[in-house]
This record gives sequence, structure tokens and C-alpha cells, in this order.
Amino acid sequence: MTDAHDLDQTQDDLPGLSKAEYNQTLQQLSQASVDRHFNAFIDIPWDHPDFQVDPTDERWILPDGIDPLGSHSWYKALPVERQIEIGMWRQANILKVGLQFENILIRGIMQYVFTQPNGSAEFRYLTHEATEECHHTQMFQQCVNRIGADVPGMRRWMRAISGFLPLVASRFPVGFFIGVLAGEEPIDHTQKQILRGSKQLPPVLSRIMQIHVAEEARHISFAHAFIMRNGPKLGRVERWVIAMLYPVIMRVLGDAILIPPKEMRTKLGVPKEVLDELYWDSPESQEFLADLFSDVRMLAEESGLMTRSSRRVWRWLKIDGRSSRYRSEPSAALVDAVSVDAA
Repeated sequence: MTDAHDLDQTQDDLPGLSKAEYNQTLQQLSQASVDRHFNAFIDIPWDHPDFQVDPTDERWILPDGIDPLGSHSWYKALPVERQIEIGMWRQANILKVGLQFENILIRGIMQYVFTQPNGSAEFRYLTHEATEECHHTQMFQQCVNRIGADVPGMRRWMRAISGFLPLVASRFPVGFFIGVLAGEEPIDHTQKQILRGSKQLPPVLSRIMQIHVAEEARHISFAHAFIMRNGPKLGRVERWVIAMLYPVIMRVLGDAILIPPKEMRTKLGVPKEVLDELYWDSPESQEFLADLFSDVRMLAEESGLMTRSSRRVWRWLKIDGRSSRYRSEPSAALVDAVSVDAA
């Protein structure tokens, strides 16, 4: 297998980013982190009256047409106060999942940069990213604390293996950064859909999403560039293995992040059949799931990690479909919904 030190030592006549293009991208991302960055306790006015969490605020109701649970007839038939309660718990748990994932990412980044030589452009950029992710975990946890819901975040099995995952970073970095995208893309995609499609959000939640989306764009850009640079240069066997694992990583980690833990049933009384339908039995939820991974399908195509065999795995896992034409392309359903609202 190719390790972290060997990735950049092959010829530059392969598909993907050249060394010069890759280093320029990292320099631009590093400078952007210097020019525009956020602090969890400076850029969010936690003590402002508008940023207080009000358990009667109907803006905590999950948005119809964007959040799968918010679109379900069972949820929409509940009394308003129950919709708010479940909406607050759901948003708090999404934030908790986000901070847990970013904690794993920070540890993996530190494991990876430990292997980097002096003068590494990756060292500088990734330490910027780790700093930003630390601030994200702080703002997520602060919001969870303000909401007051004792949410678990990830499902139990994912929390159990969280100590192992960062160790993959220095030994199988391409696989690790595919895993990074498997966590970052669903959360980023969902938050963008909410910001684009929701007319009103609680100010504290809106501000957190704005900050996260702004900085996450750099982090996702790096992961895309890393895979574009190093995916095509893997050995023949390793490239085949990674191509086959790519959709598996996306589906497994995507489910771990998106599917609510069983506490949503036991603590909030959400029926199991409702959650089963939402994740992912109904045609609408399957369309939502496939749409989540349109950007990473595009990346797989461009980096040589979409093969005839792996394409069947994408289809088998029900996350195939049209690839994005460009990063963060809005879904057709969202475009239609926004057009109807505008009309």
C-alpha cells in the first residue's frame, strides 16, 4: 500500500491536479483562512436577546421540504409545542453529531501532519483547518448547551470506533479524506439547503450555519483537491480497492451522521416506522439520499475512482444518480421549491 510519504513521489503526467496546481490551491486556502476566519465566542453574540433559545419559538419547527422529518405527515400533524420540542432536539443532535465528527477529523489531521516533512504546504493548511474545526466544536457545543437537550449525537457503534478512525489518516490518507467528505458533505449540503430554502430560522442557528458553511467550503475544497491530486496516483490494486470502498464509506458514514439515534424514539416517542420510512424507505427519502452525494460522485468521476465495478456498488447502495455539474449545485427539487415561493 502507498503511505503518506509516497503519495507525492510519482510522476506528474497522471490525471488530476499537478503538484504546482495542488500547492497553489493549498496556498490560496491557507491565505483565505488568514484573511477570513471566525471565533466561536466573538462572532456569535450569545448574550444578545435575539440569540436566546426560546422553547416557544416556532422557528425551531423543522422545515418542510428540507428536513426529512419536517416533511413527514406524522410530524406535521403534531401540536405546535411538540413540533418545536422535537425540532429543537433534532437540531441539537445534528450539532452534536457535527462536533463529534469534527473531533475525529481534528485528531486525524494531527495524526497526518505529524508525518509531513519540513516545508509541507499541507502542514500549514491543515493546521489552519484544525484550528477552525476547534472553533466549530465550541460553537456547536455552546448551542447544544443553550438548547438544553441531553442529546447523544452519533449512534453508539460510531462512538465506539471513534478512537480508531484517526489512526487511518497517516497510513491510508486518500481513504481517510474520502471519509472526511462522507462526514462533511451531508452536513454541509443539509445546512445549505436549510439556509437557501428556509424563510426563517432562530438567529443563533442561522448564524452558526452561516459560519460553518463559510469555513467548511475551504475544508471541502482541500479534501477534493487532495483526492484529485492523489487518487489517480494510487497503485493499480489500491486504486481498485479505494474505488470500491468509496461509496461504502459514503453510505456508512452518511447514515451514521444523518440517521437519528434510537434515543429519538425512546425519549421523544417518534415511531420506529416513521424513522424507517424516512431513512430511507420512501421514494422521496431515497431521492434526498442520492442527492446528498452528487458532489462526491462528481469527484469520483474526475479523480479516476469511479470504475465500472464501483459504479455498481454506488447503485447497490442506492446513492447513485446524476453527478453535480459543479460543486454545491442546488438540487432540482430545491430550485423548483424556491421558484414556486418566488412566484
